[in-house]
Amino acid sequence: EDLEKELREVIEVIKKKDCEDYERLGNIALKVSKSFAIAGPLLSGIAAVGSSFVGNGSLAALVPLMAGSLASAVNAFEHGGQVGMVFEMYRNCGGFFTLLEETIRDTLEEKDIEKRENGEVFEMKVAMKLGRSVSELRRLASKSVSCGMEGMVVDEFASKLF
Repeated sequence: EDLEKELREVIEVIKKKDCEDYERLGNIALKVSKSFAIAGPLLSGIAAVGSSFVGNGSLAALVPLMAGSLASAVNAFEHGGQVGMVFEMYRNCGGFFTLLEETIRDTLEEKDIEKRENGEVFEMKVAMKLGRSVSELRRLASKSVSCGMEGMVVDEFASKLF
């Protein structure tokens, strides 16, 4: 029963802190990626159209120059910064934590004790998947119970994940 309570606490920490953070950061990365994907070709198009008016005055030469420069900067940030890959990384990590949560929940809700995985081995697997030792996992669960999932414990755990 203690092990079940401990793993349920781990689920709560993962759900309340990690999944929310990765979803939020993934959405930000997606918005940035969409903005760059629209801005790059738009600025390139403005530069191409503006270049046909270069001989008509000094301001007409400045618009394509600025639009072309901005287009190359946007494309450099988009591709060099690999914004799409950052989005995929956040989405992948969020999916990992959701899968881990479902795995723990399914194991704990198994009614037939003979089919249920050995608790200590399962606890070790969860700790290894999170990149932590079993003692750190236990310490997290005990602190989250004693503090009622307040910020310090959750932030400490999240900072140790990465």
